Amino acid sequence: MKRILAAFQFLTIIPIRIGGRLSENDISMSAVFFPLVGFAQGVVLAAVSFFSLKVFSPAVTSLLVIAAYLLSNGAFHQDGLSDTVDALSVKSTGETEKDTARRLAVMRDPTAGAIGVVAIVINLLLKYVLLNEVFKAQGHSFLNPAVLLMPAVATWSMTMMMPGAKSARSDGLGKIFLGRVKAGHACLASILLTCLACIGWLLSGYPGYDSAGRYFLFFFAASVAALCGAWVLRRLCTVRFGGLTGDNLGAIHEAAETTLLITAALCF
Repeated sequence: MKRILAAFQFLTIIPIRIGGRLSENDISMSAVFFPLVGFAQGVVLAAVSFFSLKVFSPAVTSLLVIAAYLLSNGAFHQDGLSDTVDALSVKSTGETEKDTARRLAVMRDPTAGAIGVVAIVINLLLKYVLLNEVFKAQGHSFLNPAVLLMPAVATWSMTMMMPGAKSARSDGLGKIFLGRVKAGHACLASILLTCLACIGWLLSGYPGYDSAGRYFLFFFAASVAALCGAWVLRRLCTVRFGGLTGDNLGAIHEAAETTLLITAALCF
């Protein structure tokens, strides 16, 4: 239970009090429950979209969903995206060690660079447009599948990128997870995500064999697409930084989420 609460504490701004001492191992193992946190956020966002669509247009609803999402996690992952893009934009001089050190220094800088800000704006605009398209296609469905699964699949993608990854720093949040989370933990997170997806189908208001097929086909396609997007970014960061950081995990979350929404816009 402590690790579940730690996952909520880490990924959201919910003021959770955890009794007793919370070790680094508890924090790292909380990655198994990241999909649960994402699913809880997805339920809230899907409910927001359902009731908003009864009053507002898909465009306004898309904005409200994004705003609610950012409020729930304090724009935690957008910060990681900005820092990662800023660091990736550092030009190479041909000296690998110096280039890596410069890029890591850029990620430590608390100020956001112009390229990082542009990355956040483009990412949010892309999400807005894609959500708008999904809402236009699906209408007033209860617990919209794309919105419901979006945070769960994105947080799961973060966990899936941890096994085998090297930490680019000797300290920081990324160091807590990288090297500690193994393939077995990623498998447990995958099983949890699948179970949550089944619960989501039961709650989504899509009874019947045909609708179940469409729902799980989307779940599978979106999960694979998100995982591919996350892996590409993990590979790029590993090459450029010599490993991953906490900021990179946040960027991976955003990449997976946007990839999922692209898949949803194509599927529905």
